[in-house]
Amino acid sequence: MAVFLQLLPLLLLRAQGNQGASLDGRPGDRVNLSCVGVSHPIRWVWAPSFPACKGLSKGRRPILWASSSGTPTVPPLQPFVGRLRSLDSGIRRLELLLSAGDSGTFFCKGRHEDESRTVLHVLGDRTYCKTPGPTHGSLYPQLLIPLLGAGLVLGLGALGLVWWLHSSTCENRAPEASKGGRAQDSRGPGPGTDTLPTIEILSCPSFAQVPMTWLGNELVSI
Repeated sequence: MAVFLQLLPLLLLRAQGNQGASLDGRPGDRVNLSCVGVSHPIRWVWAPSFPACKGLSKGRRPILWASSSGTPTVPPLQPFVGRLRSLDSGIRRLELLLSAGDSGTFFCKGRHEDESRTVLHVLGDRTYCKTPGPTHGSLYPQLLIPLLGAGLVLGLGALGLVWWLHSSTCENRAPEASKGGRAQDSRGPGPGTDTLPTIEILSCPSFAQVPMTWLGNELVSI
């Protein structure tokens, strides 16, 4: 029983892996990732802390597999191409050249689903990879578009008011103009002259002074 109690922490470590490993570094540093407590490592997986910083989605993604040839297999599209290498044929130790956005948790997965994890903090990632706020360049269109819309609405409103006032003026002046025209037309041609005084003819949007004359029995404009 005493022997079992002494071996229990080791058994738990083998089953759960190294849960507390943590590394800090700056872009350009080289760090070593170790697979502790895993009997037969078969692959490494990375879960980024700031996936948007690398143009990735959330979740885990494989970054390296063990190979029977002794040369680890690296996915061609993973973000560590050219910066990650194995220090032994069993992929227990990796060396990573740090870059901005590398922060995350690295999992060493075993053949029996046991794993070891290492949390990596790249200094500056929290600032470098945060969601950018609006800059002056992006803020300017945000203010300009509403202002242009408001100006368009006010301009259309003013144009509609002017059209309504003009229509009302035309309606009010039309009866007076037609009455004046009939009064002058009824006079007919006077003796000794063929030309009448100028008659005011109503037309919208403007009033024009049109000279008139008699041609036979018909009143026409000159």
